Amino acid sequence: METKEYIESGILELYVYGLLTESESIEVAAMAKKHDEINDEIIAIEKAIVALSSSFSPFHSVANFEKIKIKAKLELKHGKVVDMKPASTWSQYVGWAAAVLFLLGFAYQYVQLTQTKQAIEVVGSEKDKLKSEYALLDQESKITEKNLSIVRDIKNTGVTLGGQAVAPQSFAKAYWNKDTKVTYIDAAGLPKPPKGKVYQVWALKLSPVLTPTSIGLLTEFDSNNQKIFKVENTGYAEAFGITLEPEGGSPSPTMDQLYTLGKV
Repeated sequence: METKEYIESGILELYVYGLLTESESIEVAAMAKKHDEINDEIIAIEKAIVALSSSFSPFHSVANFEKIKIKAKLELKHGKVVDMKPASTWSQYVGWAAAVLFLLGFAYQYVQLTQTKQAIEVVGSEKDKLKSEYALLDQESKITEKNLSIVRDIKNTGVTLGGQAVAPQSFAKAYWNKDTKVTYIDAAGLPKPPKGKVYQVWALKLSPVLTPTSIGLLTEFDSNNQKIFKVENTGYAEAFGITLEPEGGSPSPTMDQLYTLGKV
């Protein structure tokens, strides 16, 4: 095969791209050492690939070309030439190479876009989490403000309820507005009720006969972080008491389960 036909066969382009078999690569290397025209053509192809690679995928061109250079510089032995069909035109090769590089560049951009979208999703998730936490803190703040207003209201009579025999360390406080009849219980000094039990609040009339009236249950004790409960309106009371009762409450107080008691 003449030198011109060999160059036009397209084998040199495949050699530069590393797409030949080992025996074919050996033959091309041998031909390049033997014919300056072939060696010059290989160099020209390398330069064209570098130019294209820099245009379409600048971040990968250096690494790819280094692999090509290593392939081109191999000191290989003589072998049999594999005849190949002549390439149609140089412009077709350039178009093929450009298409490959374009796809590589597009794939790189797609990966970058995917990573950006994932980062945006993470930021959005964190933003939603912060909104949720802010809403919770805002709610807690409003509850705290309300509870402070109860404690600071000079129209509320504060009644301290001291611990009794069953729980000497317990304590509570009642805030009773005699005008509006509204009553709040601060139960922060009570221990967590056992499962199946609930605290029940009583308004007591002491004379002429001890008369207890239930004014509410301290339900959802665990979830009430500040432990301030609004109970039923209290029209008349000489004392307040809190007992531990079965879940759902009792019609009358269980006196041996009287946790706190205090006179108005």
